[in-house]
Amino acid sequence: MVYALLVFALVGFLLFLAGWLGEKKPTTEKSSPYECGLLSIGMPQFHHPVPFYLVAIFFVIFDVEAAFIFSWAIAFDQLAVIGWLRISFFIVILLIGLFYIWKKGGLEWRMGSIKRLGNRNTRS
Repeated sequence: MVYALLVFALVGFLLFLAGWLGEKKPTTEKSSPYECGLLSIGMPQFHHPVPFYLVAIFFVIFDVEAAFIFSWAIAFDQLAVIGWLRISFFIVILLIGLFYIWKKGGLEWRMGSIKRLGNRNTRS
């Protein structure tokens, strides 16, 4: 507890010191919004397609699941057969989700290739 208090006190002191001693020269360029090196003036010039964001979200989802599988692999000896059954069920659920995304076209990059989820009129 004492160590945590010392850490918080040190961090707070260093932040205060940086703000107090830091150089302050406000300009219009410093106060303008900045994102990825592009000036945000007017309307955006290009839009990222929706499939870009979908693939990014799918990657995050399946990447986090890989962390769970890795932690199971480390504790494999202690978990025995019941642990193997649970991770097998977990992987089957992941595969079902992956095949569902694949069948709906969530991994396609072409515009208009993603079918609407829940659309019953499409044949696939």
